[in-house]
Amino acid sequence: MKARYDLAVVGAGIVGLACALAAARRGRSVVVIDRDAQANGASVRNFGFVTVTGQPRGGIWARARRSREVWDEIAGEAGIEVLQRGLWLPVRRPEAVAVLEAFLRTEMGEECRLLSPQAARARAPEATGPETAAVLWSPHERRVDSRTAIPRLAAWLTARFGVDVLRQTAVHEVAPPRIATARGAIEAEAAVVCPGDDLVSLYPGLLADAGLVRCKLQMMRLAPPGFALPSPVMSDLGLVRYGGYAALPEAAALRERLQAEQGEALAHGVHLIAVQDGDGALVVGDSHHDAPTPDPFASEAVDRLILDEWRAATGRDAPPVLQRWTGTYARGPQDSLIAAPHERVRLALVTAGNGASTAFAFGEEVIADLFEETP
Repeated sequence: MKARYDLAVVGAGIVGLACALAAARRGRSVVVIDRDAQANGASVRNFGFVTVTGQPRGGIWARARRSREVWDEIAGEAGIEVLQRGLWLPVRRPEAVAVLEAFLRTEMGEECRLLSPQAARARAPEATGPETAAVLWSPHERRVDSRTAIPRLAAWLTARFGVDVLRQTAVHEVAPPRIATARGAIEAEAAVVCPGDDLVSLYPGLLADAGLVRCKLQMMRLAPPGFALPSPVMSDLGLVRYGGYAALPEAAALRERLQAEQGEALAHGVHLIAVQDGDGALVVGDSHHDAPTPDPFASEAVDRLILDEWRAATGRDAPPVLQRWTGTYARGPQDSLIAAPHERVRLALVTAGNGASTAFAFGEEVIADLFEETP
């Protein structure tokens, strides 16, 4: 530990580590402080899916593109394996095909392709169900195993840039140059607070005023299905949840049909993402339920809705479930929050559930704002 740092980052999830990286790349000395012994929150309870295609048009889409570039820059050096690339999005309804066709006419569709059912089955028969009307293929995505990627990222920041990571340490007050912790004071010229879904420990008034809630999701790990997915898989339901598709005028007709045919799935915020681990196992989800304090209990009925969508998209029964878990993240009316409770402090959250996809670019913006630099 150093006597004094240029920056203290509170929170060692993907947003906190992204801020640490952005500062360290600018030559700043950094300490990261976290209350847990290891990454245990939203950053590891997800898909590790770095999604570009379908992110909201404009600034968030640009953030995702930049964040994907940073993943590519650091993954090899940090020992983070990119397990899958691209996106395979089979759809079953003509209304969904219309959304994809409209998407491809935008700048966001660059390098993406719309495959016919015949072409899709020739390329990936295991991930193309009998009801498939078309498949969107995107080359832009990356997928890592977040359970290992996040701790390896933290270890690499220490080895490469000398970032100190102080764990099992609660932060009580942030008042640069003094950061009061359960293990004593830390001296730092500036601070970034990245609380994840802890909306009460630091700056609860600011977080309440921002209209944030906690969103609970359900996830499963399934046994290896005996084949390799062509890439991470999504489906019709994702087209009314991901803003890059859902904001298109053509999405209205699809939403109306989905409400009539899969209203229960929409009510539970269910859409399909299926990714594959190095051992062949699938990680499948998810659902969305908001609450001030979400309960920790997973609903079998909601899991069934997710697995039903897997079957409909791929035409295959789901393999046996090996693990089930819930995750929570902070969700708000905007995609992110950067607040300045003090001239040398930034409160920084990604509030759209897309931290893996956007955090590196977001962290660059936060650090540039804090140190009055050009991002």
